[in-house]
Amino acid sequence: MKSLKPSMRENKRYLLVKGKNLKENIEKAILDFIGVLGMSKTGLGFIKSRKDSAIISINREMVDSVRASLCVWPEKMAVERVSGTLRGLGK
Repeated sequence: MKSLKPSMRENKRYLLVKGKNLKENIEKAILDFIGVLGMSKTGLGFIKSRKDSAIISINREMVDSVRASLCVWPEKMAVERVSGTLRGLGK
């Protein structure tokens, strides 16, 4: 299968999120706030999950919606950093 041109690819942003029980809470928060269609537009992917933090990748256009959905969720979750690359997120 032929790969996509760079101009056709989805632009990703990486978020460092801190909180508890993130694997379940992030998905539930996004689904509850922006619904099924919005969840599919985010292109959510989990890169790394640690005890109290996780790195997720999302679509560039949906960064504001995802941040808002994490802020409104009753359990505390905070977006520490947003970056265009994983290397920039680690610094």
